[in-house]
Amino acid sequence: MTPDASATAARRPGEQALTSLGLGAPALDPADTSSHTFPGDGRWRTEIPSCEGPEALAVVLKEASRLDVPIHRISQGSGVWMLTDAEITEMVEATGERDIELCLFTGPRGTWDIGGSTRTDSRGGGLRARGHDAVAGCVEDAVRATELGVKCLLVADEGVLWTLHRARAAGIIPADTTLKVSALIGPVNPAAFAVYERLGADSINVPSDLTLDHLTEIRRVSGAPMDMYIEAPDDLGGYVRMYEVAELIRRGAPLYLKFGLSKAPGIYPYGHHLRELTLSTAKERVRRGRLALDLLARHGADGDMAPLGSRLPGTLQRFETSA
Repeated sequence: MTPDASATAARRPGEQALTSLGLGAPALDPADTSSHTFPGDGRWRTEIPSCEGPEALAVVLKEASRLDVPIHRISQGSGVWMLTDAEITEMVEATGERDIELCLFTGPRGTWDIGGSTRTDSRGGGLRARGHDAVAGCVEDAVRATELGVKCLLVADEGVLWTLHRARAAGIIPADTTLKVSALIGPVNPAAFAVYERLGADSINVPSDLTLDHLTEIRRVSGAPMDMYIEAPDDLGGYVRMYEVAELIRRGAPLYLKFGLSKAPGIYPYGHHLRELTLSTAKERVRRGRLALDLLARHGADGDMAPLGSRLPGTLQRFETSA
């Protein structure tokens, strides 16, 4: 199915009833449809975020089987440094058995540093790696994680992204490692999105409050995979955009649908003192995924999912890595 065909085939929420009442919406503009796809022509993949260790992963996998929720990627938010080698290995093996990409966060990051600027009203410095030692810690996490079999790394700093991209090109970490930009620093305009792609990003989170027109603007300059919380955690706005999923895919493909959870306490950095909350929210994120997929199916827009097990982003534009 071509992008244009999928755009016209999907039924918009409430369309038939509203049209009968004289309240039908204007026809969709085919020019808004993203022309980009994942390798293999899939237009969307799924991601379950905030999976903070082997126990939470087991809950996610069990619930995904029970509710028949397809998963392409599972990501963790606390950081590589919060997991033992044995825990990472267990997660790598469990996701490998299902052919699911596992993505672990590199750290440290600014909100946990001793610098006070991130706690001011201006949030100066934000989540970025503060100083050489913080960058070094992120690189240490990346090398350790990839040596244990992790193939996707989550970053929240442009310098760390560029450094890991150079490390990938130099063979310090495997060439097929994918680098994912965190929603915590997600770009909000086409120019910034394109810069992240050129710095080495293979998958770029955008804030969940971007409008449909914003997504179209981004797609006119870049075909890099985009990640978006269909339901965002409260510290990222708490937005719930389930009824827009079909249109988000049409405008934003290739798109990772992230199933977050609003109205839930934060769990980073994870420890066993947060165990019950972490397991219950992990289970509910999968259920939220089922709800979003059911909406897609009811609207006739559940086609064009990328094959399960696919993880690579395709050919992307990069800055030169040579000195």
